[in-house]
Amino acid sequence: MKKEESIEATVEDSATELTDKTGESSEPEPVQDSGIVLAGEMLPPSLPILPVRPRPFFPGIHIPLQIGEHQLDIVNWTLESPHRTLGLLFVKSSDEEDSPENLHTVGVAAKILKAFKDEDGTGHILIGCLERFTVHDFKETEVGVFAEVEYHPALPTSADEELKAYSMAVITALKELMKTSPLQSEAIKLFLTHSSMEDPGRLADFSSSLTTADGQELQQILAEFDLRNRLDKTLVLLRKELELSRLQQKITKQIEERMSAQQREFFLREQLKAIKKELGLEKEGKTAEIEKFERRLRHLKLNDEALKAVEDEMQKLSILEPASPEYSVTHNYLDWLTILPWGKQSKDNFNLDRARKILDRDHYGLEDVKERILEFIAVGSMKGDIAGSILCLVGPPGVGKTSVGMSIADAIGRKFYRFSLGGMRDEGEIKGHRRTYIGAMPGKFIQALKTAGTSNPVIMLDEIDKIGASFRGDPASALLEVLDLEQNQAFRDHYLDVPFDLSNVLFVTTANQIDTIPGPLLDRMEVIRLSGYIREEKVEIARRYLIPKALRRHGLTRSQVTIYKSALTTMIDGYAREAGVRNLEKLIRRIMRKAAMLFATPSQTQKRVTVKKGKLDEYLGKPVFTDEELLEGKPGIVTGLAWTSLGGATLQIEATAVGSKQKGFKQTGQLGNVMVESSEIAYSYVRANVEQFGGTLDFFDTRFIHLHVPAGASPKDGPSAGITMATALISMMVQKKARSKLGMTGELTLTGRVLPIGGVKEKVIASRRAGLKTLIFPGANRNDVDELPDYLRDGITFLFANEFGEVFQWAFKR
Repeated sequence: MKKEESIEATVEDSATELTDKTGESSEPEPVQDSGIVLAGEMLPPSLPILPVRPRPFFPGIHIPLQIGEHQLDIVNWTLESPHRTLGLLFVKSSDEEDSPENLHTVGVAAKILKAFKDEDGTGHILIGCLERFTVHDFKETEVGVFAEVEYHPALPTSADEELKAYSMAVITALKELMKTSPLQSEAIKLFLTHSSMEDPGRLADFSSSLTTADGQELQQILAEFDLRNRLDKTLVLLRKELELSRLQQKITKQIEERMSAQQREFFLREQLKAIKKELGLEKEGKTAEIEKFERRLRHLKLNDEALKAVEDEMQKLSILEPASPEYSVTHNYLDWLTILPWGKQSKDNFNLDRARKILDRDHYGLEDVKERILEFIAVGSMKGDIAGSILCLVGPPGVGKTSVGMSIADAIGRKFYRFSLGGMRDEGEIKGHRRTYIGAMPGKFIQALKTAGTSNPVIMLDEIDKIGASFRGDPASALLEVLDLEQNQAFRDHYLDVPFDLSNVLFVTTANQIDTIPGPLLDRMEVIRLSGYIREEKVEIARRYLIPKALRRHGLTRSQVTIYKSALTTMIDGYAREAGVRNLEKLIRRIMRKAAMLFATPSQTQKRVTVKKGKLDEYLGKPVFTDEELLEGKPGIVTGLAWTSLGGATLQIEATAVGSKQKGFKQTGQLGNVMVESSEIAYSYVRANVEQFGGTLDFFDTRFIHLHVPAGASPKDGPSAGITMATALISMMVQKKARSKLGMTGELTLTGRVLPIGGVKEKVIASRRAGLKTLIFPGANRNDVDELPDYLRDGITFLFANEFGEVFQWAFKR
């Protein structure tokens, strides 16, 4: 503490002494004015060293310095010395200590003109830089670092034209810098007023000190004793400073222009708003919103409950502040209520001829489906409306269920909206979320009405058989209210919380199968089945729709790409056997892509691509399917007909017997529970009537029976293979093959009755693809077969059995 007090006293005494000597002036005494004694001869040969950073100082410059606590000893020593001069050396690295090794050897001698302390105890000195010096030797003491120095005073220069030219260039650069740097213009003016070109060294030092150059660059100029080189380096720094200053000025101007434009726009907008308000052309935001809602209400026909809710919410909105959270909730609610098409309906068009043309235009085949739709429209023309109708289009993927729904909307002149229910697990998607939740919105049906703009659109609910359930609720149960004709007249969405009439909406749903649709939901819908397409229909669909569509999408023309009918037939049989045409469309697109690549290749000169039957391998690879070879001529093999969600299929059921001491029966082929039961019924029925079918009583007692349904990787289930399994067991038992080109389907009971089955059309399509000529169906399915179009029945003999005995006679008696 004593040392600090003495330092403070010393600094204060020195400051007082300095003030007494210098008065009010802070300029250093001139040391060369007499021209007799050089400054170097008046300065001490040994100087206390004060390291400086982040840049060195130049002779002739007065500058204040802040003194660190570790530098107080050297400053106090200097103040007590008679010459009060210390040496300023720039550090080599700012990150290292102030040791002699970290100091440059060229610096400037500076005289302390004034010293004082702040209230917080920080020391400050005002120094006047005098002359350059070079260090010959460093010496470290308790006080600090001292150095033996040699001074390099500024000597008078002769009238050198080159130096004069350098000086003029520096002065010109300084004058340019005055224009671009207002902060330095006053210092430059003052210097140019009191200096001349006869002192180029001082000119170079002053100019260098003005720049924002790096400390190491300035040190190079300080250490340059040759005036020409020093002036040259100074000019380089001044040019860099000029470029930097111009760039800074440009950036500043851009920012000012941008700010000025924004401020101008802001003031103009405020003035415009004030003028409009004064003239009554514009109102407050809240008032304008309320008037917007009122204008909407003039064109709507709300029910009493909805109208009261609107009036209450508008009254609430008028007293709420726009910054209130409740304001946005109320505003959004009113926006939804007033944007819905209350009482707005599009006019239905029940012209049957027009509807038939649209259906024929958009779809080939599906005559039974078109007939059902036309009947549906005809009923609407008699009633005057088709309100309350819910259609369910069921069929395999790619048969055109979604496009049929769009055609229905087009035929009757209604707006169309579609959304998928597949994977939906949240009841809120159907009935909306309550307004108390953040981000709450109405359900899909209210959103559909808003988008359609009418209260009687056609809304398609896609994939209704794939709807799910979770802890968020059961969407299928929520749909019951929507699809119930007695309830949807006052459908209440959770968000709106007012009744909306959905009875005028025509709902069209789609599904691949009806087994997974909940019973109460299925009960509310009228099912229309789309069974799929046969080969001939697929060929026509490809020629009329798929190929032209693919050509347009790939930027090609009919003259560039031609696909022969025989190639289409082979493509359908070998690559796209599914009931729909989705895979067929993908194959056609693949051909178009290869053709486009061929035409786009510069080295290719081919201008036309012709796809023939024999060239399909080049475009599509090897066929995925081979011809269904019926394994005929072998006992124990019988062809059955099956229905799957992908359409109809043929199953060749095989039976064999293995000699064994114990009887037994097993089934393979990944059969479902129902199909396993059918096989056991067939086994029991044949055993019970073994002699009637030409077998011996002990046949099954001494053999283990194995029944297999090929394609074991594919799950199979259903009751319609009963008579086929029984026939396969009999064929195996009597070692007699069944009739050639024969297929059958039907459920068998233990007493030998043949029960009806489903999927008749799909099974007939599959039998045509497999080349079967005779089909056995249950007698109860005669009407289903009679309803089939002629092109499906042509070339096939249909037999109808009520008892299995008839099946046995037709299969084995020729």
